[in-house]
Amino acid sequence: MQLTGLHHVTAVTADAPYNHRFYTQTLGMRLVKKTVNQDDTSAYHLFYADGEANPGTDLTFFDWPVPRERRGTHSVVRTGLRVRDEAALEYWAGRLSDAGIVHGGIETRDGRNILPFEDREGQRLALVVDEGRGPGVPWAKSPVPADFQIRGLGPIVLSVPELAPTAAVLLHVMGMKEVRTYATEEGRAVHVFEMGEGGPAAEVHVRVEPCLDPAVQGAGAVHHVAFRVTSFDEYEEWARRLKELRIPNSGKVDRFYFRSLYFREPNGILFELATDGPGFAADEDAEHLGERLALPPFLEGRRGEIEAGLKAL
Repeated sequence: MQLTGLHHVTAVTADAPYNHRFYTQTLGMRLVKKTVNQDDTSAYHLFYADGEANPGTDLTFFDWPVPRERRGTHSVVRTGLRVRDEAALEYWAGRLSDAGIVHGGIETRDGRNILPFEDREGQRLALVVDEGRGPGVPWAKSPVPADFQIRGLGPIVLSVPELAPTAAVLLHVMGMKEVRTYATEEGRAVHVFEMGEGGPAAEVHVRVEPCLDPAVQGAGAVHHVAFRVTSFDEYEEWARRLKELRIPNSGKVDRFYFRSLYFREPNGILFELATDGPGFAADEDAEHLGERLALPPFLEGRRGEIEAGLKAL
């Protein structure tokens, strides 16, 4: 029973039309599911991914009318997005500049070349070279050439005031390995934990920042990060494991497109364990994902009410 990597990262936007334009037109990702937050149907839940909507490639957003995030610790502070090679980073440095997106230029961090940048709402992202490791299939209709497209999620970076409690969960509950450390440009220690076969699609980087105030979520924040569970049988095992370890959690939640378990690690960051299946083609043809509002069966009877409450993208 082993987590194999990142499944998705869910963040917050206060401007769904802008968000849709930026992630599909500027970043060239595919909108693979246009649905609603199942716990708050007034809000979109938008999923952007690779050409085949593979688990491990989804960057998703809740659309909430909230102020900007107040940055701090106890939070996810950057989401990696994988590209294939150095040529792709060079392409993106030019593309982002041409689009008026401020970025930090290509730099080397943890032995990899990366390109940090933010969207207009302050969502902190970084393009990371993965040399072909991890899931990712090009999208034929992307405005970005296939060789340079975003392939999926890369390392996520957490900020915590104290390492030990978070490390205990990553190591002893979730079965990760601590594989190395490096320092930020400010000299802060970052500890790297990996799952499965490792590589940038299966890493959690933990920054230790005891002097920061706690973050307050808002637009530009990450709401939660999900990790890949390969089968329903393993999902049942994870549910039993959390119960046996007396870790407070959501209990089993069927999201229709995947099954989930939610819990907070000791520094308050929300984690999700999510199954690879059934996937986003469960209710839409794979060629036409994201073209209409998709609702799971238990919300379909409320379609008219839900659609009336959503803004046009």
